[in-house]
Amino acid sequence: MADVITGFAVVFGDETVIAGEFRERIAPGAFTRTLKEKPDVVMLLDHDSGRVLGRTAAATLSLRENSAGLYFALTVDPSTPEGQTALGTVSRQDIRGCSFGFRVRAEEWQDGGDRLPLRTITDVDLFELTLTAFPAYPTTSAAMRSTANTNNQAARRRVEAKMRKRNIPLA
Repeated sequence: MADVITGFAVVFGDETVIAGEFRERIAPGAFTRTLKEKPDVVMLLDHDSGRVLGRTAAATLSLRENSAGLYFALTVDPSTPEGQTALGTVSRQDIRGCSFGFRVRAEEWQDGGDRLPLRTITDVDLFELTLTAFPAYPTTSAAMRSTANTNNQAARRRVEAKMRKRNIPLA
């Protein structure tokens, strides 16, 4: 059975504040064009390009846009230190959010009146997703695919066994 982490890297319509300067939200359909172009999107740990977990070109990361947002499924390699870290921290829910790397292709701005201005991103070039403890959008999610506690415990035991084999201390 493959170890799979799934979730929403983006939830449409939710707002966040960027650098205390403006509010931002992602519009439904913002990923439609870029996903049709089939970019090679990578999944990282904490935006670190040295900690690759998967990628669309290798079919270890799949993406789809639905009415809620940008959904991902990541097949994790538990034989790598990054895979072990991802499985352990996501399984324990120490990491339960995502971020993403992108270039804005189209956006709309609204005056915020007595609030910060609002940027609505309507089209992006997507190149990266990341598992992170500090997502800019707190409504993002990342979790082990299995909802059965026994499967999560089995995955954790497999990860811990591999960590012991590599002499990696258990937290």
